[in-house]
Amino acid sequence: MVAISTEQPFTIAKIPVGSWSFAIRVWLATILALFVSFWLQLEAPTTAALTVAILAEPTRGQALDKAAFRLLATVVGLTASIAITGLFSQARDLILAAFAVWIGLCVFAAKLLDGYRAYAAVLSGYTVALVATQQIDTPQHVFESSMARGAAIAVGVLSIAVVNTLAFAPDRHPQLVAQLAAIHRRVRDFARAAFRGEPGNPTTFATLLRDIVTLRPETASVVFESSSGPIVSAAARSVAVGLIAELQAARVLNNDGAHGRDVESKAVAQNELLRRDEQVRADLLALRSVRWPSRLWRAPLYRSYRIAAASGIRATLWLAIASILYVWAGWPAASASMSFVVLIAGLGATTPNPRGFTAIALVGTPIAAVLTGILEFIILNGADAFPLLAIGLAPFIVGAALLMTSKNLLWSALGRVNLLSIPALLAPSNPQTYNPETFLFTSLFLGTAAALLLAAQTLIPPVSDDQRRMRLLVEARNELRDRVHRNGESPEEATFRDASRIGQFLAAGGAQDSRALAEMLSCFDQAAMLRLCDARLTRFADGPLAGRAREAIVERDTVTPQAIADRLREATSQKDAIEAEAAACLILTGNTVDRGNGTGSAGETV
Repeated sequence: MVAISTEQPFTIAKIPVGSWSFAIRVWLATILALFVSFWLQLEAPTTAALTVAILAEPTRGQALDKAAFRLLATVVGLTASIAITGLFSQARDLILAAFAVWIGLCVFAAKLLDGYRAYAAVLSGYTVALVATQQIDTPQHVFESSMARGAAIAVGVLSIAVVNTLAFAPDRHPQLVAQLAAIHRRVRDFARAAFRGEPGNPTTFATLLRDIVTLRPETASVVFESSSGPIVSAAARSVAVGLIAELQAARVLNNDGAHGRDVESKAVAQNELLRRDEQVRADLLALRSVRWPSRLWRAPLYRSYRIAAASGIRATLWLAIASILYVWAGWPAASASMSFVVLIAGLGATTPNPRGFTAIALVGTPIAAVLTGILEFIILNGADAFPLLAIGLAPFIVGAALLMTSKNLLWSALGRVNLLSIPALLAPSNPQTYNPETFLFTSLFLGTAAALLLAAQTLIPPVSDDQRRMRLLVEARNELRDRVHRNGESPEEATFRDASRIGQFLAAGGAQDSRALAEMLSCFDQAAMLRLCDARLTRFADGPLAGRAREAIVERDTVTPQAIADRLREATSQKDAIEAEAAACLILTGNTVDRGNGTGSAGETV
């Protein structure tokens, strides 16, 4: 068992010292990136500062994980920029059309991924905006611009890596262990209630599922923290998958134990729960001790291709609308504003509410413009010395980074917007130019981009929460009807994938839709039991009998499995025999399918 400290963190000005440490690291990395860019006389020092802002994460592993995907996505984006410009260099309209389609494909990919992989997908899209669209009138310079931005991005990545290493940025590993241990205690509390025969709370069950699968990206980021990172990541994945399996075992016991079902089946369900709990405890010990777990499980993510396709098509249409309006307006600097449209749309695609993110960007842009104006024309006011730039940036970068660490989602989002917008509006250069007209136009174009994108999203709304919930529920029904498990997945891995679908359902407001949540959980229960029963049936030698049982459970026939279970019990006198376990599993599966069909006990209410 892993203990979690309940001590309150040390604070400065009522802000945890860890938040101050993170904010100062971001400022130091920004200054280092600008210094190296000026020293190397790079063409795009602003890109280096923006890279630091984008990679700003509280732990070393998260920052390095994000940096690795940023480098990969930059290569993909720069390659796409050169290819699109090379193919359609003679027609501006075709470049914009190809660019909109590319962004739609990137958003489609982002919706099939999570964590920093989703971020890398959208980065591949808006890299094209920063390179190809800004060189739309001079396509012959796309290659040079790509190399310059690639070099600046590399400087930004190296700067934040160096600062995080020298400043001893915290690792994610200890906190991840504590979180998984805390969830394990909550799962055991749920299991104790099942052992006592108390009715379980479906909302508690669904919340536990969500909290476990939410840690999936975190289990991947610890790979980069040390040489033992792959071991830690594998152990953390095994713990997460094991927790889902234990929680499902507790759910089975809770459902059948609460209704006085077959005594032998109940005993098998109890033994299964105890076995799962022991496995989780062993994997937690391996995670703490940095040892390979006894099983190497994957933690697959559920992917809804229809939701992803709908999101990608909408992103393409938003950019098409923006492109048409910019071309119709004929603004000489429209390409810069178009880049901001893509940047906001891309980052918003990685959030649950893209239109809400755009609204925050619209609110945050004027704030960032005012703050940047104060920095550039009042604080710096023509200064060229780099130390003055570093000192002047400090309160703005540190303040925005502190806001990012807030538990309030609105303040955190405003902090992220300001951390990105201030370097973009200031556009540090060597020597620094102080042109009020350029600053006003840049601020105007940034605000216009957010307003135009919000208008396009109002005209063609993003996929709504209701649509996402209904689509996920339909896919759960279809998958339950079509097959028991997917090729290449163990029952535990497939159950984790189904749990990630429930996490997505809850993220779309599923907790407020009690009937849909009850049906989603019913599909989850049936699929898990069908996979478990199928695995048990493969363990004993009576091929024809096992084949008949498989056919019956696939067809949702609950009478035949009961008869087969009775025959298996008659054939053996040992309660711990494989046949007896298979018989008990058949009965539990029949009970679960009965409840799902509404022919068993009374349906659940949430």
